[in-house]
Amino acid sequence: MRATVKYRLVFLVLMIFSFVIGVQCTPESLTSDADKWSLYLICVVYFLLLPLSYWYCIIKMGAQKLWKLIIVFSLSSLVARLSFPAEVAHYFEFVAWLRYPIIAVLLVIELYLVVSVVRGLIKVRKLKGDPRVGAVETYRDGDEKSLTIALILASEATNWFYSIPWFSRHHPAAIANINLNSATRWHVWLMLIGCITASCSSYLLLVSWSEWLAIIVSSIIAYTLMSIVANHRLSRYYSLYLIRDNLVINNSLWGFMVVNIADIASVDNQESAELNKDEPETIIIGRGQSNVTITLNRPVIYHGGMGQLPEPMKVIHLSVDEPQRLIQALNNSKISVVE
Repeated sequence: MRATVKYRLVFLVLMIFSFVIGVQCTPESLTSDADKWSLYLICVVYFLLLPLSYWYCIIKMGAQKLWKLIIVFSLSSLVARLSFPAEVAHYFEFVAWLRYPIIAVLLVIELYLVVSVVRGLIKVRKLKGDPRVGAVETYRDGDEKSLTIALILASEATNWFYSIPWFSRHHPAAIANINLNSATRWHVWLMLIGCITASCSSYLLLVSWSEWLAIIVSSIIAYTLMSIVANHRLSRYYSLYLIRDNLVINNSLWGFMVVNIADIASVDNQESAELNKDEPETIIIGRGQSNVTITLNRPVIYHGGMGQLPEPMKVIHLSVDEPQRLIQALNNSKISVVE
C-alpha cells in the first residue's frame, strides 16, 4: 500500500472514530461546567483537529486542492447540528437550510444518471474495448483537463460495457490475469451485500428527515451494483490485454494504465519478496509476490481514483498468474511494432 493511500485511510479512521466518540460523549444539555468543557473539547476535535488532519493527510500528502477543506467543515457542522444540545445546535441551523439545495442537486444527478445510462447503452453496442482506452489514446499527449473530462464521460459507458457480458463479447482476450482481490467470488458477493445493506440503511436513516432525499440517496447507492459487477468482471477476465499496440493494465476499476508497446524498455521475470512501495514513479499491482517487472522508456500516467488521480510511472511491478505468457506476449508485440 502506497503512502498516499495510507494517509487517506488514516484520516478516514480518525474521522469515523472522532464522530462516533463525539456523538456518544456530547452532553444532552449544558447544566454544568463539566458539560461545557466537554462540548468545548468536542468542538476542538470537529473544527480544528479534523480539518488539520484533512489538510495534512489528503491535501498536502495527496496533492489535492485546498478548497476541498469545505468538505470536512460541512460534515462537522452537520454532525454538530444533529447531536449538539438545543441551546447550541441552533447555531448550525444553516445546515438544515441546505437540504433543499442538496435535494435539488441530487435530483439533477439522478436525471444525469438516466441520460448517461441511455447514452452509455448507445455507445457500447459496437465497442471492442474499454471506452477509457479511446479517451487516453485521443488525449494522451494533449490537455490534462480534457483527458480528465473525457474519462469522466467514458466512465458510465465503461460500467455498462463490463457489467453486461453481451456488450463485451468482442473484447480482446487477456494475455494474463493480475492477482486481484476484486477478481474473487467472495469479494464480489461481499460488495453486493454491503451495497444492498447501505442502500436500505440510508433509506431508513433519512426517511424521517426527507422521504424524497431518502429515495434519491438509496437509489444512487443501489445504482452502484452495476459498478460492482463491472469491477468484478474487469478484474477477473480483462486485467491485462493488448489493443491497438497498447498494453492495458487494469487495477480493477479503480486504476488503469494504457502503455504504448513502443514505450516498454524491458519486461523481466523478477521475483522480489520486498519492494519499496513508496519509490518514486513505481507502482505495484496485484496481491502477493510480484513476478513481472515492466520498465518504461518514459513516464506513463497511471489513472488512479477511477481516472481522477493521475500519477506518472516508469516501473510497474505485477503479480500475475502466468508470468511467462505475459513476457512472451509483450516481447512478440515489441518485435511486431519494430517490424
